[in-house]
Amino acid sequence: MTAEKHIVLIDDEIDVVEAVSEMLELEGFSVTTFTDPNLGLKSLKANSQSVVLCDVRMPQVDGLTLLSSIQHRAANVPVLLMSGHGDIPMAIEAMKLGAFDFLEKPLNASELVEKLDLALAQSQHNCPAIIGGEEETELPIETVVIGQSKAMDTIRKQVLALSHTGVDTIINGETGTGKEVIALALHQFSRRKAKPFVAINCGGMTESIIESELFGHEAGSFTSANKKRIGKIEQANGGTLFLDEIESMPIAVQIKLLRVIQERVIERVGGNELIPVDIVVVAASKADLASLSEKREFRADLFYRLNIASLNLPALRQRKEDIQVLFRHFVIQASHKYKTRPSTIYPEQIQQLCRHEWPGNVRELRNVADRFVLGIVGDGFDLQSPICESSGEDFAFEKQMEQYERNVLTEALIESAGNINEVSSKLNLPRKTLYRKMKKHQLDKESFKA
Repeated sequence: MTAEKHIVLIDDEIDVVEAVSEMLELEGFSVTTFTDPNLGLKSLKANSQSVVLCDVRMPQVDGLTLLSSIQHRAANVPVLLMSGHGDIPMAIEAMKLGAFDFLEKPLNASELVEKLDLALAQSQHNCPAIIGGEEETELPIETVVIGQSKAMDTIRKQVLALSHTGVDTIINGETGTGKEVIALALHQFSRRKAKPFVAINCGGMTESIIESELFGHEAGSFTSANKKRIGKIEQANGGTLFLDEIESMPIAVQIKLLRVIQERVIERVGGNELIPVDIVVVAASKADLASLSEKREFRADLFYRLNIASLNLPALRQRKEDIQVLFRHFVIQASHKYKTRPSTIYPEQIQQLCRHEWPGNVRELRNVADRFVLGIVGDGFDLQSPICESSGEDFAFEKQMEQYERNVLTEALIESAGNINEVSSKLNLPRKTLYRKMKKHQLDKESFKA
C-alpha cells in the first residue's frame, strides 16, 4: 500500500464506493473502502497519514457525528465530506467542526483529486502513518445502540451513566428487543471493556447443568466430570457476566448466585475452595421479576440485589421511528455477511415495515432484512406473506393470491418508476384494470417515481 496517497473511503452505497475507488486508483491513490462507518472508524489510528473521504448521510451515523469520532480517534487525519443532498448549512457546520473540505455528489474527478492531494499534503506534514495498529478507542454509542427515537436516546444516556458505576443491572424487555446489545454496550463503555464479556442463557437448562455451566466443577465431582472445568463466572473474572432469561434460573441456583453477588466468591461443584471473583453482573428478563418474586417464583432477595439499577427496553412497535434506520443497518450488515450487493430500499417498503406490529421486535426485523438481501423476500415484499413468517396466521388461498397480486404490481411499479403505461404494457393489463387493482391494494404511482 502506498501510504503517501492512502484514502479511507466510507459510504454506505456500494455502487458509489466501487465507482469512486476505481477512479481514485486510476489516479494513483491507494484506497481502503468501507460501507460500514463503524469498521472504517475502527481502522484509523492516531498519527495516520491517510485522508478520510466519507458520505455525510449514512443509516448508522451521520457524517458530522462520524467527523467528531474521527477527530477523537485520529485528530490529525483530514476528513473530506461528500453528499448528494447539496446541504450547504451542513457543509458550513462541518467546516466549523474541522472538516478539511466538503464536496457535492456527483463528484467532479479533477476537483476531488486536487482536494485529496491538498489534504494528503497536510496529513503528511502533521505526522507519520499507522493504520491497523493495536490501540483501541471507543466508538460513539450511537453506532452501537442504534435508533433515533427519544426512548433510545434515553437508553443511551442511561447506558453511559451506568457503565461508569460498575453496578449490577437488570435489563427488562420483550423477546427480541436487543437486551444483549445493551448488556454488551454497558460492558464496552465501562472500564472493564478490555476484560471478558461472558454470556449465558439460563433458559432450557436443568439445575445440574446450569450450576456446572456457571460455577464449573472439579474432576470427579460427578460421573462424567473427567477433568476440572472453569465455569462462566470465573471466565468473566475482571469483566462482565451476562445472564439472559434469568427468570428461568432454578431457585436452588438463584440461592448460590445470590451468594456470589453478595460476597464475590464462588465454589466449584465438587470443590470446597472459595475462589474470589471480580465481576459486574448484568441480568436480562422478558418477565416481570417483581411480580414473579411476589408469587415466590423468583427469589425476592436476588431480585432486590440485582435491581439496584434497571433499564427498560421498549418494544419496536413503541418506537416505529427507529424502524427505517435499523432496517438499513441490518441490510448493510447482511450484505457484508452474504457478500452481496444490498437492494435499493424504496419508500413503499419502509411504509410496509412501519405498518407491521413486529411481535418479534428487532430480531424479527433483522430476519426480514436477511431475507431481503438474500432475495427470499423480493423487492416488493409484503410483511403479511407466509414467507416472512411475521404473523403466524393461516392464510386462505384467496388471501395468498391477493398478496401475490400486490407483490407483482409493486415490483412492476418499482421497475417502471411509477410509469403507468410501462406497467400496463409489462403486465398486459388495460389501464382501467390496472388503476382498479392499484386502488384495491392502496398503491400510489407517485410513491414509485424516481
